[in-house]
Amino acid sequence: MKEKVQVFGRFLSGMVMPNIGAFIAWGLITALFIPTGWYPNEAIGALVSPMASMLLPLLIAYTGGTVVYGQRGGVIGAITAMGVIVGSSVPMFMGAMIVGPVSAWVIKQFDRKIEGKVPAGFEMLVNNFSLGIIGAILTVIALKGVAPFVEVMNRVMESGVGFFVDHKLLPLASVFIEPAKILFLNNAVNHGILSPMGIQQVEEMGKSIFFLLEANPGPGLGILLAYCIAGKGSAKSSAPGAIIIHFLGGIHEIYFPYILMNPLLLLAVISGGASGIFVFQLLGVGLTSPASPGSILAVLAMTPRGGYFGTLAGVTVAAAVSFLVALPLLRFTGKNGDLDESKDKVKKMKQESKGNQTAEKKTVSESPVKKIVFACDAGMGSSAMGATVLKKKLAAAGFGDIEVVHSPVSSIPLDAQIVVTHKELKERAAHSNPEAELVLITNFMAAPEYDQLVETLKGN
Repeated sequence: MKEKVQVFGRFLSGMVMPNIGAFIAWGLITALFIPTGWYPNEAIGALVSPMASMLLPLLIAYTGGTVVYGQRGGVIGAITAMGVIVGSSVPMFMGAMIVGPVSAWVIKQFDRKIEGKVPAGFEMLVNNFSLGIIGAILTVIALKGVAPFVEVMNRVMESGVGFFVDHKLLPLASVFIEPAKILFLNNAVNHGILSPMGIQQVEEMGKSIFFLLEANPGPGLGILLAYCIAGKGSAKSSAPGAIIIHFLGGIHEIYFPYILMNPLLLLAVISGGASGIFVFQLLGVGLTSPASPGSILAVLAMTPRGGYFGTLAGVTVAAAVSFLVALPLLRFTGKNGDLDESKDKVKKMKQESKGNQTAEKKTVSESPVKKIVFACDAGMGSSAMGATVLKKKLAAAGFGDIEVVHSPVSSIPLDAQIVVTHKELKERAAHSNPEAELVLITNFMAAPEYDQLVETLKGN
């Protein structure tokens, strides 16, 4: 069930994540040039509404269609998205997430039906006209059927969210958001659910608190600070470096293993997250665009004029509460040294690499290794960092010719011989590329598996 939820969440966020640059561009224009911005400019500010209502939904629909059926799917996804855009008075992010993949699936099924039945020389004619005709039909269906339905659903969601906002109950969202993050659903929650609601709120108010619910680096900072004081072994020694990567680099995945070592710490991040949201709501704080990655630098960059005090106050309170709850839990539960146990796994991995295998891990291929892929949920944050670390270790060992790349766990390249990923993503990685060897880690910074992999390659 967890794997299915992760896959679905990854599919939703996968339509938004590649387009984050466009969201940031829109957010910057909003923060700078709207009437309440830093440099109000009516001519430039006129870009805000068209970008939100047309550009961003079209990009989402094109990306969703591309995921399902390549460029051809992306084109028909964008065509169909015009139906929901024109048929609604609100930004159609949810509509684009629906019609983009669905229309791509329709054209994919059509192409399968006619495969091998088109006379030679007529392929281009059939391909172009089939896409155009089916695209036109689906656009009308989206205009008359999908857009009104999604608009009604938007109003229902808006009413539900409005109830929590009006009754000051929004901090309760942390009970769902923080555990979901630890299960590597952070990108799905942020970009698949909160961002569409946030962008609609920006259209109305110029800022949105929804962009801060998941991206707040405060709760994770509190956990890592607690490990700096009450941690043990490599968990304690690696925490300071993790703070820099988490708080400044915005890679929240770096602190997930520290919580997985002691699940009681979920109470700390939930408390910290709820406290931060309470302060944000109390002070009327919001961002103009998604803060991605969730770095304090990105959060401040998306903070509108006059909102810096409230933003910093919410982050600080979240970190303080998370720290104060986590510290006694670490001191009295005695479950904060599990990271050291990973060293004991090195011998086991070494035996497995020589042929003493279990179902958990395959042996390194005896053929020359040419490509290693570091995979994480979105393929951008922790995997990019891990790939850099591994690449340096390989180069130092004389394996600089081995290609090391990072990738989303749902689309690992088929030519990858070795895949390095977090153990929580094992099933998804195995499903994405069944032929590759899996090297499973628990901590992105202090993973002995990196050195063990290098030693295994030396042995080959």
